[in-house]
Amino acid sequence: MYFYVDESGHTGPNLFDETQPMLYYGVLSSKVNVDLLAEDSLRKLRQRAKVLRLHANELGNGGLVPLASELLALQRRLNFRFDLYRVAKPDHAIICFFDQVFDHGNNPAITWTGYWTPMRYVLLLKLAKLFDKDIAKQAWEARIETDSDKADALLTSVCMELRSRVGHLPDARSRQLISDTLEWAEKNPKKIYYNTKKKKDKLQITPNIIGFQSVMHGIASRLKTKKAKAAAIIVDQQSQFNKAQKSLSEYFAALSDLPAANGPGLPAIDFSGMPKIPIEFASSANSAGLELVDLHLWVFKRTMEGKELAPELYRLIEPHLYRGRTDEISLNAIAARWERWFEELPDPTPEQLERSQSLIAYDEERRLRAIQGG
Repeated sequence: MYFYVDESGHTGPNLFDETQPMLYYGVLSSKVNVDLLAEDSLRKLRQRAKVLRLHANELGNGGLVPLASELLALQRRLNFRFDLYRVAKPDHAIICFFDQVFDHGNNPAITWTGYWTPMRYVLLLKLAKLFDKDIAKQAWEARIETDSDKADALLTSVCMELRSRVGHLPDARSRQLISDTLEWAEKNPKKIYYNTKKKKDKLQITPNIIGFQSVMHGIASRLKTKKAKAAAIIVDQQSQFNKAQKSLSEYFAALSDLPAANGPGLPAIDFSGMPKIPIEFASSANSAGLELVDLHLWVFKRTMEGKELAPELYRLIEPHLYRGRTDEISLNAIAARWERWFEELPDPTPEQLERSQSLIAYDEERRLRAIQGG
């Protein structure tokens, strides 16, 4: 199979650009070489539009509508699929904070269940209510600060401010756990390993690379579903993130034959089916597949953001609403996904309840000892 990958909404480590709150990735997948088989059709459309390449942002509704029927016919002829992935950038700062500060391996003040079971999402969403934009910005500044002393001072300040707001949470147990965890981090910032140490490490935690993880998992899922192998993975060429994308794809390929585990109730970490073929980088100036990704991604974005879109163009994405994949990393997506899981959770048996209470008591004793000692 052939895959073509492009992104939109790129702001790198600047997560708080109000004009681009979402990072999008679009992935076009096909059994055939789209670069080869779509080129003639797109060349004719370029000539009609009197442009060198079909860039949706430049053509807009007015420029694309006259081409819509031909683009739809090309889509049907090639029978490709289009998958969409997006990351809510301001939410990413809060999720990163939770992942580091509430990591059970770094912070003994958090319970084992608070990090290694779906209860982590309950705590994450409650913690998120304590953030405002300014505190989220400070937390992210600390995360990408390469000077550890500066980062630790920022982290301590963020923890102190969040802890002052814990009283707004409605239940006593959440207030206790979140307050204790923040206080321990506040007193032991160097043990949290919060900040990135080098410029290249900063790239690895940007929404661009977090979103690209979803892209690679989506490609692996497509390959497993179709029982196929990757013939090519073409990624849009841009200087800042291509090296990090390449490193990530190689890392995932190396894990493709290894078993992975996760906490009980958490989604399995599945690297099976990860393509081992090296990803390639190209410009839409010489890739018909990337040119088509740009067009479809623009239509998807306008639809999801409620912006003006001609009905003729909506027809381009309509089939993919049912046969494509979509995934989102955001606090709202986490809430929607896990609310259903907790609602469908069966009541525990008396034996399970007794055993769980015993384990919780044991872990609570450990946690309190760690707080008193640290």
